[in-house]
Amino acid sequence: MNRNTLVIPAKKCYDHLGGKLGTLLLNSFIEKGWIAATDTSDAHFYVTEKGVEAFTRMGVDLSRIKQETVGALA
Repeated sequence: MNRNTLVIPAKKCYDHLGGKLGTLLLNSFIEKGWIAATDTSDAHFYVTEKGVEAFTRMGVDLSRIKQETVGALA
């Protein structure tokens, strides 16, 4: 890549995707119903059944994420 090449940044924050791209992906996943929160004020999300299907089709190995027990989901 030469010095004058324009790129769209994909920033890493510690061990995850951050920056504007991370925010755009988060909002897109919420809008598509792939992830949801048990409470609208909650910063903790879970992968929905629709999300499991979509991420699996994309080749994302969700078995690498440890499952957690939560209360009743909306």
